[in-house]
Amino acid sequence: MKTEKPIVKKLLALVAALVTLVTAGGLVRMGNRRDENTDRQEKQMMKRKGAEDHLERIVCYNVENLFDTKDDVRTNDDDFTPEGTNHWTVKRYHEKQAHISRVIATIGEGKAPMLVGLCEVENEYVLKGLTQYSPMKNMKYSYLHQDSPDLRGIDVALLYQANRFAPQRTEFIPVRFPSEERTRTRDILYVEGKLVNGETLHVFVVHMPSRREGVIETESRRNHVASLIKQRIQLLQQKDSKVKVIVMGDFNDYPTDPSVARVLDAHRPNRSLRNRDLYNLFYEEHMRGRIGSHKYAGEWGMLDQMIVTGSLLDAHSKTRLSEKNGHVFSADFLLEDDVTHGGKKPRRTYTGPIYHEDGYSDHLPIYIDLIIE
Repeated sequence: MKTEKPIVKKLLALVAALVTLVTAGGLVRMGNRRDENTDRQEKQMMKRKGAEDHLERIVCYNVENLFDTKDDVRTNDDDFTPEGTNHWTVKRYHEKQAHISRVIATIGEGKAPMLVGLCEVENEYVLKGLTQYSPMKNMKYSYLHQDSPDLRGIDVALLYQANRFAPQRTEFIPVRFPSEERTRTRDILYVEGKLVNGETLHVFVVHMPSRREGVIETESRRNHVASLIKQRIQLLQQKDSKVKVIVMGDFNDYPTDPSVARVLDAHRPNRSLRNRDLYNLFYEEHMRGRIGSHKYAGEWGMLDQMIVTGSLLDAHSKTRLSEKNGHVFSADFLLEDDVTHGGKKPRRTYTGPIYHEDGYSDHLPIYIDLIIE
């Protein structure tokens, strides 16, 4: 076995030290399985009292190809094996885990974020490794995930702090395209959970179909996924007009594109607010164009977004957003010089087949803060 380079050892030590500063409780839950202490823990959580309101951070991060090193004969993951084009070794896999751990620990600013939506994770094995065996293990995250029919084998998942968010119902919504029966994509993850103040929060994690075959050529696929989410939200609103919903993920579209602006009908949040309407917390950031979650051909854009119901923007609600806009986490260690177009760009793991030991992802994480009263 090869000896790890000094830089890797230093990175692992740095991330481990950083993660130990993050204080958060919770039991580890694998997939949808509930351990024997979960019910007792949820009851204790609901009894927890605080004299002051507190903030809960919610993060979404496309981690760019978190694969294990094994070949899965059911998917097109051959490039991410030791013998594949990317020469994806155990060492590189562990470096990737350490990098993700550093991002989550840093973005939490001393407290593990309550929820972390992830895009581009291969399977339960990598999630178990990330939450239980990487430097991130001290954060004690639980997770929800299910393998989807995506041809590349990449899925969405939700990490959560079980003592601050207690899942009550989970569903992996399949996506089937009526006119393209052979086309497969990621499931939509839906979770209904209880917060410490007793209120219910509904969360959708999505990674919409890629633009790789052309923006116009693939637009109908993203519109279809958006329509499925919209239908689910409308069903929830039929039961409760003030239902609190967050939709987060990599939309592979911008806030002004049809899937988001027309199908989901997500508005900019500076208009008069209504509980039943949807508001895009990254619309303003997209319009400013100074930074985004992704950079393509020298242009920053907000492919990663969080969209909420107006009920979460109600200043009188016990559970509400701390402000009307979300944030892009653009720490210096996530960026590098863009020598082609100028400025900065995300420090990604691969450029073509070229591996970057200090790379993180081709996307930047985004986050919002909830006030829990």
